[in-house]
Amino acid sequence: MSLKVAVQCDPIELFGIEGDSTFALMLEAQARGHELFYYQTKTLAYERGKVTGYGQPVKVRDVKGEHFTLGEAARIDLATQQVLLMRQDPPFDMGYITATHLLDIIHPKTLVVNDPTEVRNAPEKLFILRFKDLMPETLITRDVAELDAFRRTHKDVIYKPLYGNGGAGVIRSGESDQNFSSFMEMMMTAYKEPLIAQVYLPDVRKGDKRIILVDGKVAGAINRVPAAHDNRSNMHVGGVAQPTTLTKREHEICEAIGPELKKRGLIFTGIDVIGDYMTEINVTSPTGIRQVKRFGGADIAALIWDAIEAKL
Repeated sequence: MSLKVAVQCDPIELFGIEGDSTFALMLEAQARGHELFYYQTKTLAYERGKVTGYGQPVKVRDVKGEHFTLGEAARIDLATQQVLLMRQDPPFDMGYITATHLLDIIHPKTLVVNDPTEVRNAPEKLFILRFKDLMPETLITRDVAELDAFRRTHKDVIYKPLYGNGGAGVIRSGESDQNFSSFMEMMMTAYKEPLIAQVYLPDVRKGDKRIILVDGKVAGAINRVPAAHDNRSNMHVGGVAQPTTLTKREHEICEAIGPELKKRGLIFTGIDVIGDYMTEINVTSPTGIRQVKRFGGADIAALIWDAIEAKL
């Protein structure tokens, strides 16, 4: 069956198509005969009971520099679409939260992927707290004295903005770090939310594994190895993707969290695992599916669309 599919995302002209998961989902939808309508989150609007988006029909092709063709622009009632892919990148700020509230109005009559209520209730670095036995030692607070005490206790710590993304603002600090106070002053000025502190895991030098789950089941994984000069493995900041397989511990982690992801309607998720510990559960705009396929793994875009179509 042909579906009408709206894609709420960042500017399509900026897609790095060789690694963009949103683009992979659009290619697969088009291959199945679905009609695509593309719009940016900033055009989302509510008036008189209708949630609308201003955008254009789009055709996509896997050709770098010529990867899309847009049709005539229009504002459409998003309730006329069977599926809506909510794929804008974080940060997970009030703008992101507002978008989830607006999309709640049309979901589930229009199937929003992922479920906007559950996206709102499952920020990457907070949802993981439900699985404390699977995560490293962690502190969340704005209390600088507590953040300092955590560093002195554990000797080597990673600090992150609670609602950041792509490795931005991630800092490693040791027990004898003389820049700690200056760093804290900067972070407290830049962010109004608490920070998250986690014990530094030396296994990150071997890689930060991204494991992708579809409807709560493992679909594939890649290993992201940080550059020699960086503690961060995010591909946005120079991390290199490598093929990988899952360990027994990683299967245990996925089996522990999978039922909860499925129950919440989180069809497409990606977890980050370093050594024996899960560090994040990504539900807003997970990535990695093109890299998995490139390394000979599953066609995860197809698996995601199989799951979406099954729910319809």
